[in-house]
Amino acid sequence: MAQVPTVHATAVLVGARALLIRGPAGSGKSRLALKLIEAAESGILRFARLVADDRVRLEPCHGRLLARAPKELAGLIEVRGLGIRHMAHEAVAVVGGVVDLAAAEAQRLPDSRIQTEVAGVSLPRLPVAANDDPGSVVLSWLTTASEVRESLGHSLTRTSEAKGI
Repeated sequence: MAQVPTVHATAVLVGARALLIRGPAGSGKSRLALKLIEAAESGILRFARLVADDRVRLEPCHGRLLARAPKELAGLIEVRGLGIRHMAHEAVAVVGGVVDLAAAEAQRLPDSRIQTEVAGVSLPRLPVAANDDPGSVVLSWLTTASEVRESLGHSLTRTSEAKGI
């Protein structure tokens, strides 16, 4: 079986599905992954765990997009100023959304139903401008956009059950 090629991205399991975080080098992909994992540890999100950092293997399978780390990078994440660190990780996850960092076409008031196609699979997409705080933007997107909650899994936040969402 041929090896699945990798893409320059980071993937984080958030709830039941993964976010694929894309962007140029230095745009904050690893930093956003750590922010999402920290949000889960503090109770803002229900669950978040690293899938892959820097390189992600993406493979379409039965209408879904699977993400996994290359073996040599599994469980590793770069922390700027500290270097490479080991972290708990998921071996594979179904991608439920895409975040594009430093996106030139990001808008102040975007349409919340933006989609993108990755390997033939259509996914919700959030373009984030280079000067925006991706952590705040992505956390708001995850917790307030109904189509994103549906794509990633209904109970992303601990308070969503109490609110009936």
